Amino acid sequence: MAINIDQVKHIAKLSRLELSKEEEMKYTKELSSILDYVNQLSKVETESIEPMANITGLENVMREDKVEELGISHDDIKKNSPEFKGGYFIVPGVFE
Repeated sequence: MAINIDQVKHIAKLSRLELSKEEEMKYTKELSSILDYVNQLSKVETESIEPMANITGLENVMREDKVEELGISHDDIKKNSPEFKGGYFIVPGVFE
C-alpha cells in the first residue's frame, strides 16, 4: 500500500509537525513500507482462531471492600500531628 507525499503532509499537519522536504520523502517511503508490512496480516487465515483478550490466563482476584476499625482513637491521631484543626491535618500550602 503506497502512501503519497500529500498524505504525509496531511498527517504531519494533523500531528503539528513541521517536516523538511527530505523528511517528507523519507516518511513517504517509510510509512509505505510499514503499511505494506502490516498489510501482510490480512493474508493470515484467522477464521478458526478464537478471539482473546489475555494470553496468560491470569484473572484479577477481587475481595469484598469492607470498612474496618483501626483501633486508633481520634485523640491518638491528633497527638501525632503538628497541627490539627476541625478534624483535619493542617499542612503547609503548595500554591501561593
